[in-house]
Amino acid sequence: MKAVPADLLTKLQKRGQHIRNICILAHVDHGKTTLADNLVASNGIISHKMAGKLRYMDDSEEEQLRGITMKSSAISLCFADDNEHYLINLIDSPGHIDFASEVSTAVRLCDAAIIVVDAVEGISPQTHAVLRQAWIENLQPVLFFNKMDRLITELQLTSKECYLHLQQLLEQVNAIMAQLISSDILKKSARRTQKDVEEGKGEAVEDIYDWDSGLHADENDDSHLYFSPVMGNVVFGSAIDGWGFGIKDFAKIYSQKLGLNKKVLAKTLWGDYYFSNKNKKVLIGAQNAGKKPLFVQMVLDNIWKMYEAATQTPRDLAQLEKVTAALSIKVSRRDLQSSDSKHVVKAIMSQWLPVSKATLATVVAQTPSPLEVSEHRVEALMCDHSVNFDSLHERTKALKASFTRCSSDEKEPVLVYVSKMLAVCKDTLPGEQHSVLTSDDLEQRKELARQRHRERLLQKELSSACETANTDSQTFQPTNPKEAKCGSDEKPEEADNYKFIAFARIFSGTIRKGQKLYVLGPKHNPSEAIEQGMEQRLAEGESLTLETLTADLHITQVTVKDLYIFMGRELVDVDEVPAGNILGIGGLEEHILKSATLSNDIACPPFSGMASEAEPIVKVAIEPRHAGDMVKLVQGMKLLNQADSCVQIHIQPTGEHVLVAAGEVHLQRCIDDLRKRYCGVAINVSEPIVPFRETIVESPKLDMVNEAIEGENRFVKESRQDLEKVISVTRGNMTISLEAVPLPSSISTLLDSHESLLQALDHHLCQSIGGRTTKYDRQISLNEESLLKLISLREQLEKLLSAIEGWDWLASRIWSFGPRKYGPNILMNGVRDYHRPSIWDIVNAGEESPCLRDFDSSIVNGFQLATLMGPMCDEPMRGVAIIIRSWDFDIQPELTQLVKETKEETGSDTETDSILSGSSSMVSGSRRSTRMASIHSGQIISGVKEAIRKAFQAQPQRLMWAMYSCDIHASANVLGKVYGVIGKRNGKVISEEMQEGTQIFNIKATLPVAESFGFCDEIRKRTSGLASPQLIFSHWEVLDLDPYWQPCTEEEMAHYGEKYDTENRAKVYMNQIRKRKGLKTEENIVAHAEKQRTLGKKK
Repeated sequence: MKAVPADLLTKLQKRGQHIRNICILAHVDHGKTTLADNLVASNGIISHKMAGKLRYMDDSEEEQLRGITMKSSAISLCFADDNEHYLINLIDSPGHIDFASEVSTAVRLCDAAIIVVDAVEGISPQTHAVLRQAWIENLQPVLFFNKMDRLITELQLTSKECYLHLQQLLEQVNAIMAQLISSDILKKSARRTQKDVEEGKGEAVEDIYDWDSGLHADENDDSHLYFSPVMGNVVFGSAIDGWGFGIKDFAKIYSQKLGLNKKVLAKTLWGDYYFSNKNKKVLIGAQNAGKKPLFVQMVLDNIWKMYEAATQTPRDLAQLEKVTAALSIKVSRRDLQSSDSKHVVKAIMSQWLPVSKATLATVVAQTPSPLEVSEHRVEALMCDHSVNFDSLHERTKALKASFTRCSSDEKEPVLVYVSKMLAVCKDTLPGEQHSVLTSDDLEQRKELARQRHRERLLQKELSSACETANTDSQTFQPTNPKEAKCGSDEKPEEADNYKFIAFARIFSGTIRKGQKLYVLGPKHNPSEAIEQGMEQRLAEGESLTLETLTADLHITQVTVKDLYIFMGRELVDVDEVPAGNILGIGGLEEHILKSATLSNDIACPPFSGMASEAEPIVKVAIEPRHAGDMVKLVQGMKLLNQADSCVQIHIQPTGEHVLVAAGEVHLQRCIDDLRKRYCGVAINVSEPIVPFRETIVESPKLDMVNEAIEGENRFVKESRQDLEKVISVTRGNMTISLEAVPLPSSISTLLDSHESLLQALDHHLCQSIGGRTTKYDRQISLNEESLLKLISLREQLEKLLSAIEGWDWLASRIWSFGPRKYGPNILMNGVRDYHRPSIWDIVNAGEESPCLRDFDSSIVNGFQLATLMGPMCDEPMRGVAIIIRSWDFDIQPELTQLVKETKEETGSDTETDSILSGSSSMVSGSRRSTRMASIHSGQIISGVKEAIRKAFQAQPQRLMWAMYSCDIHASANVLGKVYGVIGKRNGKVISEEMQEGTQIFNIKATLPVAESFGFCDEIRKRTSGLASPQLIFSHWEVLDLDPYWQPCTEEEMAHYGEKYDTENRAKVYMNQIRKRKGLKTEENIVAHAEKQRTLGKKK
């Protein structure tokens, strides 16, 4: 097939109804890139024979070597159906969990997704993740069951067994969709109930829930939300063999052959239907009648026969030629005689049932165009959950109509979202590519080479002549200045060979070269910019360049230099791109770090952030091998931070440059990119820095030898458990007493799952208590969904806290969360006479500022600092509740007199309490300043921090380590080796399930992150590649060993000895962290030393 010309693609870009923006999502090794190769081959870009082998969308060397996709890449394809041409903007995304952020960047730009599922391995963890991402982003999914050839050749299932297997897989996928749909229905119902309660209509609550009420008014039938071959959103096939089909494909074939109604066949080919040869009708009840279902009889049986004819030995060429003639396809005799049966199958099946046609036809029929974007998705893009859409500026809300129209008209505002910055080699850019050399060019190059050769010979002759004559002469300089640099040790700047292209989609208007647009940062406030008269200032000639950028202004202006269409490994230069298309924009590398919003309207809000399934957790410290290369390393790390949407770059207080990656594979790719692409210098990489957490636990009741700990059984009376648990600290005339108490793991997990919600809550509290006070900030309010989530979080949290003995009255007195005000630690107000409103009460207080004591924020800040760096090894705390038991002031004599006089005048203690809290109007400014003159906020912060650390040390201390959830697919004969590797690395096997009809086991285990490095490689080596693990961060787990433990009881002394020489794994980890951070360690440098002996000399 001839390649599609670029002119046709640019014409199709202007027909919004004929555009489809789709991405391919799946678990790793389920066949995404192979399917993409087949779709690319349909446009003549690569050969059909190379589809599945070339991996065209994986253009980097490391992707080809590892055989996995590591970054999202796009290509524009043309598809003709019923004399209509469609533009398919296809994005191939990674399946490995380490590169989940790349999936997020792809999903944000698309309207639909092809979910690829391996028919043998079935539903995998990443399948759950991509289905959830597609649902959150409101994408229309299409299901593709891949690798059906393995059911025939490897598992050797019969056609009926295959049908039952596919039915089970489809039910499992629909079960995941049912969970997503039901959760969405419950959210909508809760939102509607809350609204009715606010309007006074929801006093009575029904006991029976009407599920249909949670759906849209015109969508009470939710069948379209599930996958069904009858509905046409399911495709079956084998991408490696190049064939695929939908139900409608065979309905069309048999409607012509049997004379049946095409629509009837399309509805009955999947299900409990069979064809009666006697009546020539399709009847229901195939299972009861003992008949083959139509799908088996008319579809699978024919495919099975084709495979048997192509793979049998000896091969019957006459039968194959007869079959190809009956199917009206042309296959050369050379292909039919091939010794490779896979080649024969592909040659026949790819012409009979081409997978590209079946897939793209399904995409065109089942997925929406950019003109059909839903209002719900538009609102989700324009504001995140922390902002209510109704609170936006009127001009900002008016842009919603432009989003939904998706028009490229001149009057429409330009709205562009950049999901990531893509590093592209300059040689691949249009105009920079090397042209084909003509004969004249070759002659010129030969002549230039001869001239350089003559100059080198002349230099040698002159040098030898100077040495013979013993005369001083100047060093000969070559005529070509480039030769002078060839002998130097300087390496070329590798980073200069790359240019950043913005990976974007235009939602409204038309973007052109030379057009001036605003780059809107994530903190841009449209209302604030409008109120400040930014448009008028720009009209008067004020510039918005990077040089004039200020801390309170998150907007710059840029001129569009280059526009591109993505064509896989190539880029096509264009002058303009209309709405609804995916494009590349050049010249934005100085304005955009990772993602941004572009618009010509200053009222446009920044798009909401993208959620990723994997968070960076693995750290390494990087330094150049030669100190002189530090500048290049810093510049290279900046480029890497811009090119990778998931990586994080930090500079520690010690001066270390730290790189944080999502996993081992992601880390290795980042290091290779630094060395080969962005730095070009030799670097040293430290051992992986694994994060830990510090926590406290309840006092143990059993010792290390499982004996009950009793007073008379204790050999050493004094231990850390005998320390005072309530710690008091005095600063000036203020005394604070507090206690550290362990929290149940369920509370920490609950707070972790609502981290983003707590961040929005903190932003709201900062405004309520007295942070930023602009008009825009007062208008910002949590949207309905966020308020409902906060109410639900409060109820769950209070229920869990009330279950703890003696905490009933503390459950509603939460002061703050930490660290960073959204962590899994809680600061509680246990002061009986301080009626401070909790964080939940401040949310509901409206615009009224709460009444707080002086230095209230200082206690919170001390709590934040203490929980950020624990006393064990300066790691963050987790699962700790700090209860402020008392907060007393030493009242000075003049205040004592004022209190006495006030009490005599008023006759009540109300005004007295207000005087003590500093909120009474009767206390003059001079007296109040005198009262607080002896103390400063910094003293309170440091005192609270010190007290929390001492209270933490008064409890049994433990380290917590990060745990991976490990999913392994392994055959039965290597299970023992897999368990051996897991046990060696302190992992735990959670479950083991055998896939029905196969010899493959699905193993679920947990593995410490600290022990996971090299785990995947070791598994593959020990099992000869028959097991493939997938690691994803799961949770934090307590390392149940006291790093400070020493034998205390008589039984422990007898069992372990007085010195306890056995290695304490928790102490080893703690000392490693302390050494890396430069902290003191309790280690003996010399153990069991002997006196030095001096040997006498013989005289």
